[in-house]
Parts: sequence; C-alpha cells; structure tokens
Amino acid sequence: MENNTKMKLSTPAAIVVAGFLIMVGIIVTKLPAQNEKLIEDNKNAVVNDIAIVPISESDHILGSLETAEAVIIEFSDTECPWCKKFHPALKQVVDKYDGKVAWVYRHSPIESLHSKARNEARATECVNNIKGNDAFWQYLDMIYTNTQGNDSLDPNLLVTYAEKFGITPSEFNKCMVDNKINFNKLINASIADGKNAGLEGTPHSVIITKDGKKYPIRGADVDKLNATLESLLK
Repeated sequence: MENNTKMKLSTPAAIVVAGFLIMVGIIVTKLPAQNEKLIEDNKNAVVNDIAIVPISESDHILGSLETAEAVIIEFSDTECPWCKKFHPALKQVVDKYDGKVAWVYRHSPIESLHSKARNEARATECVNNIKGNDAFWQYLDMIYTNTQGNDSLDPNLLVTYAEKFGITPSEFNKCMVDNKINFNKLINASIADGKNAGLEGTPHSVIITKDGKKYPIRGADVDKLNATLESLLK
C-alpha cells in the first residue's frame, strides 16, 4: 500500500521533470545557432560614439581620401607580433579595393611590453620628416618585415634602412635627438587618441565610412576586417 501511494505521487512529478528536460534540450540545441547569429551580426556592428581625432594632413595616409568610401585608422606598435601579422592584411585590402579604401597609420607603442617600439616610431617619423609620406610607408614595411616582434629588431638596422632612402647616418641620428621636432609629443597624442577610441591592445582599428559611421576592429582580426569591408563596399 505504501509503495502504490508513492507511485501515484511520483508519476505527475516525473511528467513535469521529463517536460522540463525536453525544454532544456530544445534551448541547448538552439543556443549554437543563436550564437552564430550574434557573431554574424557583430561582424558589421556599428559604434558611432567612438571618439577619434579627425584625419588631417599630419596623418600618414596610404591611398586616396578623395576616392575612399571607407578609411581604416589603425593604432599599431611595430614590435607587436599581432601588428606584424595584421600589417600585410591592411595592405592587401587597400590594393584589393583599388581606391575605395584608404589606410591611416597612428602610433601606439606599448612600452611596458615593447621597450624598442617608441624609438622605432620616432625613426619612422624621422624618415617621414626628411623624405616624406611614401618613404614613411616603405620604411615602416621594412621594420614589420624584418622584426619578429617583442623587441627583436636590432636598433642599428634603423640607420641601415634609412640609408636606403638616401638619408645619411648623421642626418638620421641628428633627427632622432632633435628636441625641436618633438616626436614624443606626436606619439603621446596618438597613444591618447587610441585609448579614447577604445584601444585595449594593439592592433586596434576603426573603419570610418563617408557618412561617418564607425566600425571597430579589435586585434588582428583579419576575418572581421574583410567581412566588414565586404558588407560596406559591395
């Protein structure tokens, strides 16, 4: 009698439990699809409240601002291994879209991790100051191509690379210590700009369209870079 009573009481409970387990199973089954949709939606998420200094003539620009439908402002560190990985990907999209994409490079050396990065940033500015924007980009390419990241580049190579543009060692070294030019002020302003734009690590990029919409690309996320540009420029 006692056993029969327990059976009657447990049957409704069992039905409730079974129904609950089925419901949980359905929810769990749906979660991956929902997550995939969230990831897909995030690829093209626009964040218009990003604070970033407007592009000016003092910026380093690859491509044409006049024809560009999207401009990528990148904050980077020459001794960051992920920046080294991302650098050629940005060059590829500028080439791929043939005038529709321009790239703006801004310095963001993380000196707590890469003690050589600020000096390398100053070196690129010296080359720019002496030989101009085209030389800046070529010199920057040399650094990213030859460093393995994490302070691996021999500082003596900075002079060697500068010589390839007709800059004498004395001319280069004089520029590097010239306080009147004050490259540190420029670099510090760029670092502050990156932090205001949401930078938590390098590389950090913001794609800006003609209508002013802003799309952040955090880290060396090449897939997100390509997906965002494809959605904007199709």
